[in-house]
Amino acid sequence: MRRMSIGQWPGRVLHALWISALLLMAVLAGVAIGETTISLPVIFQVLANKLWAAGFAVDAIDEGIVWNYRLTRAIVAAACGAGLAISGVVLQSLLRNALADPYLLGISAGASTGAVLVAIIGLGAGAISLSTGAFVGALAAFAMVALLARSSRGQTATGQIILAGIAGSQLFNALTSFLITKSASAEQARGIMFWLLGNLSGVRWTSVLLSVPVVIAGLLVCLWHRRSLDAFTFGADSAASLGIPVRRVQTILIATAALVTAVMVSIVGSIGFVGLVIPHAVRMIAGVRHARVLPLSALSGALFMIAADILSRTLIKGQVLPIGVITALVGAPVFALILLRGNRSR
Repeated sequence: MRRMSIGQWPGRVLHALWISALLLMAVLAGVAIGETTISLPVIFQVLANKLWAAGFAVDAIDEGIVWNYRLTRAIVAAACGAGLAISGVVLQSLLRNALADPYLLGISAGASTGAVLVAIIGLGAGAISLSTGAFVGALAAFAMVALLARSSRGQTATGQIILAGIAGSQLFNALTSFLITKSASAEQARGIMFWLLGNLSGVRWTSVLLSVPVVIAGLLVCLWHRRSLDAFTFGADSAASLGIPVRRVQTILIATAALVTAVMVSIVGSIGFVGLVIPHAVRMIAGVRHARVLPLSALSGALFMIAADILSRTLIKGQVLPIGVITALVGAPVFALILLRGNRSR
């Protein structure tokens, strides 16, 4: 791996500070905006009280809204958006297909099935138990999709794996529906169905402590393999000719994408289009170098999900929409534009 020259450090530090500032402003906006507007001074006072016991006189209701509700939602939304965007970048690069993402390849559906199965059969409803079940389901879904695509012509062609992913998604969605119908109580079924559409209402600080480290670790793993991802842009054979251990890198990166997706799904449910739209849009602006694409996709995904969360809470007064509805309303038209653009370029 090439070392970073001393002259590159100021630019990289400046970019990191810029990204951090944008993310901080987005989180503050997510905390401030809602049915009840919370001013920035009140937010800072609540944070000072909770983090450093500053002793500011803050209304108990405002403190509860900021600390226990909106701040956790904003942080988890940012982590979820960043994680899904990173997973989309990795899958699109490894498969050399701009339409690949955890949702289309069945990874999200498999993770949902695994998490629902764990919850219904009583193995636990905690974050770790659900994440473990979701991870197993995500790996099983991707393995099945890869086998389906490979068995069609003996190789994993990108078009075939997308079609296999759509079939896998339908299969695991059907399994999830069967499990809910067969085993869940009416109240449990309502909660699961709302969660499957993307739900941030139930997130707490335990969700923050699980999602944020997983996303940061996933981003670091992907950045470590950024040059390998650059090489995969030209195909696995080209990457192998450059001395990259193709199988090992593919295994590590696919497992990373599956783990990140599984944790996000176990916390907020299955959310589509983020891993598809964000990486594609970032590549149109920043090029194909993964040293830029990965952090910018993580930032863009985080900003997009925070904005979607704000819309889900404010679009209809007195109601909170599932965040997956918002991402689908934005992502579906963009997905159609990607398809049209691809057809015109042929």
